[in-house]
Parts: sequence; C-alpha cells; structure tokens
Amino acid sequence: MTDVTATGGGSQGLATEIDAELRARARPERAEQEKAYLKSSLEHYGTSMPAIRGAVRSVVGRAALGHDDVVALTDELWALPVHERRQAAVEVLEFYQARLVAGDMPLLERLLRESRTWALVDGLAASVVGPLVEREPEAAAVLDRWARDEDFWIRRSAMLALLLALRRGEGDFARFTRYADAMLEEKEFFIRKAIGWILRDTARKRPDMVFEWLLPRAARASGVTIREAVKPLSEERRAAVLAAR
Repeated sequence: MTDVTATGGGSQGLATEIDAELRARARPERAEQEKAYLKSSLEHYGTSMPAIRGAVRSVVGRAALGHDDVVALTDELWALPVHERRQAAVEVLEFYQARLVAGDMPLLERLLRESRTWALVDGLAASVVGPLVEREPEAAAVLDRWARDEDFWIRRSAMLALLLALRRGEGDFARFTRYADAMLEEKEFFIRKAIGWILRDTARKRPDMVFEWLLPRAARASGVTIREAVKPLSEERRAAVLAAR
C-alpha cells in the first residue's frame, strides 16, 4: 500500500485519478436519464453506482489515507458540481469511515445540506454518519438538533443515521421513535418514506417492538409509512394496523 504523501499531487492527485476513472466508465446516455430522474442541477457523467464504487476502490485501495487525507480528498471530489464526483466522495468517506471522529460532524452536516437528493443523502447519513454516531456517542447529540431542522433532508438524515444499527437488531430505537413520533404527520414524502423504511427494517428482527409502537399511531401515520412498516409483520398484525387506520 502506498502512502498518500508519497503519491504525486496528494489528495488532488488522487481526486484527478478517481475523476479519470469515473469518466472512463461513463455512459453519456445514462447521464441524461439520471439527471432527469434525479431532477439534478449537477453535471452528470453517466457512471453507474457499481462503477463509481469500483473506481474509488481501485484508487484509494492503493493509498494509505490518514484522517486529514480522507477529509482533503473528500473536499477535492466534492468541490466540483459533478454528481459522480460527489458520489465518489461519499464512497471515500464510507471506505474510510473508521478514520472519522466526532469533530467531523460539521463537515458531514455541510455535505448533507449541499446534497439535496436521496442519492447522496442516504449513503452519507446511513453509512457514514451512522457508524460514527455508534462509535462516538457524543456525536449523537447532533442528531437531536438535526431532527428539528427546517431542512427535511437533515431531518431525514437524523433518522437514517440510526438505520444500520436498528437493522442489525441493535441501536437506539427509543431515539428513532422520538424523532419519528414528532415527524409522523409530516406531508413530505421523503420523511414519510424514511420512517416506514426504518420501521420495516427494524421489524425484521424485532417485530413485537415495532408493532407495539406502530399500532396506537396507525391513524396518524401516512399510507407510505404504513405500507413499508407492516411488510415484515404477520398477516394478523398487518390487518390490525390497517384496521386501526
């Protein structure tokens, strides 16, 4: 493995290598379709997610990046308004998420605020912020503020940061349900979907807990939330939740 300080150009050089890989794997026809689908204001190369992941790992897998290198490379990739470069930045953070510390939460919040699409927000929140909050409990206090933020992407991020632990049958269900209860009657689709998604994944290992929380709130929850949340439940419990609406 090569020390990044010994490679030409440091983080800028690595960003240039990743960018070249992204362009080499791009499909122009995909760029137009994806830009339209995401209603994106960014430039799109047309590189698929598996290809982006492969491009990042083929470059950073050869470099020994420390904390500051990871942050610098993320900033280099993110600086240009190109969707695939920003997805690559998320992949870098996920690949090296163990390097991050609680002091990086302001950086992650900035990236989330600038993302403006689930295609960037969800990976950042679940796979980068989530493990950091598990590892550094003091960072979890930031989620309480996020859950009250006026930006619905930040509110969504507060919940999705808890997803992976809950999916494993662990995690802070009480914190999630506190957030979800406050947002349950929101009209925003991406909030409704996130609540249902997390309840669904939690219910796969702890259906009793989800059912007991959801049943008395069924009348307040949206159809989007309910449809997702009841999927892992027994037929009898699904019927009970639907009847309670």
